[in-house]
Amino acid sequence: MFTGIVEELGEVTAVEKLDDASRFRLRGPLVTEGAKHGDSIAVNGVCLTVVEFGDGEFTADVMAETLKRSSLGALEVGSRVNLERPMAVGDRLGGHIVQGHVDGTGTILERTPSEHWEIVKIALPAQLSRYVVEKGSITVDGVSLTVVEAAADWFTISLIPTTLALTTLGIKQPGDPVNLEVDVIAKYVERLLGPNARENVK
Repeated sequence: MFTGIVEELGEVTAVEKLDDASRFRLRGPLVTEGAKHGDSIAVNGVCLTVVEFGDGEFTADVMAETLKRSSLGALEVGSRVNLERPMAVGDRLGGHIVQGHVDGTGTILERTPSEHWEIVKIALPAQLSRYVVEKGSITVDGVSLTVVEAAADWFTISLIPTTLALTTLGIKQPGDPVNLEVDVIAKYVERLLGPNARENVK
C-alpha cells in the first residue's frame, strides 16, 4: 500500500522487451536503500516487484496485463519516473490510500501556468468518470492529488511548485499519457450498494 507521496524522481536505465512482458532497470538510490528481493516499489503509480537490485538500481518485470492497463510500455532508456516505497505501519498517511493498481490511462490535454501553481487538464476514460469527484482524491502517475474540477470526460488538478519540481508531472506535456488510479473506497462502496448488494453482504 502507498500514499501517493513521491519519494524520488528516478530514471529508466535499461529496457528489455520480451514476448509478452518487459523487464525494466531503474535508477533510484533512495528507494533502493535497504531493498530486498520481492519488495514493492511504485513506478509512476504502478506497484512493481523488485527482482534484482544493487548500486542504486533495481530491476522489475512487467507482465502483459500491466503493460496493457498502464503507460509503462511507453518508457524507454532515459525516461524519468516517479518512485515510492510502500508505506510502513505507523507512518503518517500523507496522501491517500493508494494500491499501485492502475485503473486506466488518461492524456494530458492542456497546462495553464500561473504565478504560484499550474492547472493541468487531463482526459478521463469513460469507465472511470463516476469515481472522480470535485475535491476528491486521484492518483496521477503515482502522485496523490486533489481534483479541482470533474467533468464527464476530463478533470483538472492544481500542482504546487514542489510537485512540479520533484515529479514527472513537471515535465509532462499535452498529449503525454498518465497512469490513473481512482479512490478504491469509491469502488467498494459502488460494489456494496450496487444491484447485487444483498448477495454481496450475505
